[in-house]
Amino acid sequence: MQPFEYTANPGRVVFGSGSIKKLGDEIKRLNKSNPLLLSTPQQKDQVQALESILKDASITPAGLFSEATMHTPTHVTDKALQYTKDSGADCVVSFGGGSTIGLGKAISIRTGLEHVCIPTTYAGSEMTPILGETADGKKTTRSDPKILPGTVIYDVDFTMTLPEALSATSGVNAIAHAVEALYARAGNPVMTLFALEGIKALASSLPIIVNNPKDVDARSKAQYGAWLCAMCLGSVGMALHHKLCHTLGGSFNLPHAETHTIVLPHAIAYNAPKIPEVMKQLADVLPESDGDTIKGLNILLTKLKVKRGLKDFGMKEEDVDKAAEIAVSNPYWNPRDIEKEPLRETIRRCWAGEEARADL
Repeated sequence: MQPFEYTANPGRVVFGSGSIKKLGDEIKRLNKSNPLLLSTPQQKDQVQALESILKDASITPAGLFSEATMHTPTHVTDKALQYTKDSGADCVVSFGGGSTIGLGKAISIRTGLEHVCIPTTYAGSEMTPILGETADGKKTTRSDPKILPGTVIYDVDFTMTLPEALSATSGVNAIAHAVEALYARAGNPVMTLFALEGIKALASSLPIIVNNPKDVDARSKAQYGAWLCAMCLGSVGMALHHKLCHTLGGSFNLPHAETHTIVLPHAIAYNAPKIPEVMKQLADVLPESDGDTIKGLNILLTKLKVKRGLKDFGMKEEDVDKAAEIAVSNPYWNPRDIEKEPLRETIRRCWAGEEARADL
């Protein structure tokens, strides 16, 4: 066995249907009493329902900031910080997906306030010490243990109304976290176990959810898989897949989960020649792969009925060259060297919506 290092990230997880009722107890456990609630404009009504739960625990929220948006733009964070200060909040509670949780992280790392997360998607940001922020059209990331939220409440009830399309892309986004953990430079056997179990859980449950979104068992399994996959991302770092997604999302304002869904099979195909053992491990946990990881991923995405081309979300063909330039300018570590022409072709295939193939 290869030598490795493993550092367990601190954090508390409360998992299960109805666990939202423990929100007040969790805030009191932190010795806090004046939480600021965070959401997107679309989830404002949902998060307001938490006020009655807090009221039952004799807790009055400091207020609700409902302007979270994707890619965590710094001008929104600045506005939220002022709101936090004016409200006198002593902790933040983020309710939603990666956009809201990202804002919670941005506030927490700047103020030192405790951060409690209530995820409603499978994006996984709640389990990582990573913050991605966008300013002047560019997205940058940083990692710091202090960014990691202290408490996460996984209540499957809040995922039951997640639209089928978003369930699919959010779930594939989670799978991407685990895939990169399998070949990460700082990988270890603990994360490999988490990654394979998480991918298996999501790959089996997501097609069920797309066809029957009210299936509670499938929803619970998907949330469990997303948690495991997020643990991987928070522990072992990122490579080409995430570099491409950060480049494309931040520079061309593309939707986060949809971009991850489109890029994933192509990024794996790019790295395939350098990760034969990982390709075998993935094939073993992907349904209908017949020993071929790329085939298994293409079949999975077909079953999930997701859009496969970045052009469907507004990216222009002339943006392909610009994206390739940005991606090679400051590359993440990757098992295969970042070569401009094969990478450009990878991005072109993502733009065009072609099925992935390992021929680069």
